[in-house]
Amino acid sequence: MNYQKGRQKQRVNCAKKGQNNQNSPRFLASLALNFFKPKSNWFYLPLTFLLVLGLVACGGSTPTVSQSDDADSSPQESNLTFFDVTLEQADEVGRPVWKVRSKKAIYTKEKQLGQAESPVGELYQDGKPIYQIQADKADIEQDGQRLFLKGKILATDPINGIVLQGNELEWLPQEDLLIVRNQLNGTHKQLQAVAQEARVKTREQRIEFSGGVIANSVDPQMQMRTESLIWQIEKETLISDRPIQIDRYNNNKITDRGRGDAAEVNLKTKVATIKKNAQLELVDPPTQIASDSMTWDMKAETVKTNSPITVVQRAENVTVTANQGEMKIQQKIVNLVGNVTAIGQRRQSLKSNQLSWYLDKKLLEAQGNVIYRQIDPPINFTGETAVGNLQTEDIVVRSGKSGRRVVTEIIPQDAGISN
Repeated sequence: MNYQKGRQKQRVNCAKKGQNNQNSPRFLASLALNFFKPKSNWFYLPLTFLLVLGLVACGGSTPTVSQSDDADSSPQESNLTFFDVTLEQADEVGRPVWKVRSKKAIYTKEKQLGQAESPVGELYQDGKPIYQIQADKADIEQDGQRLFLKGKILATDPINGIVLQGNELEWLPQEDLLIVRNQLNGTHKQLQAVAQEARVKTREQRIEFSGGVIANSVDPQMQMRTESLIWQIEKETLISDRPIQIDRYNNNKITDRGRGDAAEVNLKTKVATIKKNAQLELVDPPTQIASDSMTWDMKAETVKTNSPITVVQRAENVTVTANQGEMKIQQKIVNLVGNVTAIGQRRQSLKSNQLSWYLDKKLLEAQGNVIYRQIDPPINFTGETAVGNLQTEDIVVRSGKSGRRVVTEIIPQDAGISN
């Protein structure tokens, strides 16, 4: 709309019926089509704005124009109101890419913006509906390649049963990308998540949650906290390449807590692989397991790693290191293999090739090249096997089946040198 030197300002609003021929639905629709017309050559079919005759622009009222000679005044907005509106966009072969219907829509020409009340619609891919959308109210923008809705948005995947809620929705059909952002809340029978944004790659069946992500799964019962989480829907897998915390629950109480710089969780097999500075903390008994990478099987109640491992039992002040290990969480047994070293609070130590640690019994069973050392009194025992409680320094070293004798070495204390 051009404004000339006299600072004329125009306002289009609803007036009484029956004034001139320019009040027809065709005339009013042509004004609104400036907003809804595609701005890109990607679509060959124009966007259609369907109006139910007799329910258009306040029942066919006249746009009235008022002028003002006020030098400081500026053009007022031109508003058109439509009822029972359908917005459609098609691709180059005529297949729909979106449809949005509204009982009432207000078009503001100056802002190139449409405000729809109670809009509902569908998003399409290859001519088939993939998401159903609805809102209480929404500001609608489109340019032929993008549909943007702003308001209280609800997007539902009817095939997978995923529901995404947020305050903004953006549909980019050329990129097969749906974005729901601003206080995002996603629900599914397997997973519930809150975040700042969800980016749905529709063909890949993948959703990437980002920004303060908190995701809760039903089975296994756990909660994940991270800044980025990818959900591979068909594979039932969750992946994060950012620091992540995983809390596992039983009867709504935390039983285990995993941490790492990256993780992958298979919801079907209930197996979590924690990578890069992986840690697992058990509540009962209070035990911490640390390794570069570990596999946490929540169904089998086991933790395994083929990387160097450190296990700390805080109640006994015992720390054990090894080349690799496994813990049976239910039985509270730790099995360690390769360069095993157990150290107690008073620096007493037990070294062996293999070690089974029964946390409930506070019992250690060592096998292969056993060396037990005490600091006070200073003494070493060498043998093939050892059994006992490291914390109380009650250790029995045996020769084993090899027939080798147990070697006892008493280390004299340093008497010092006098001048």
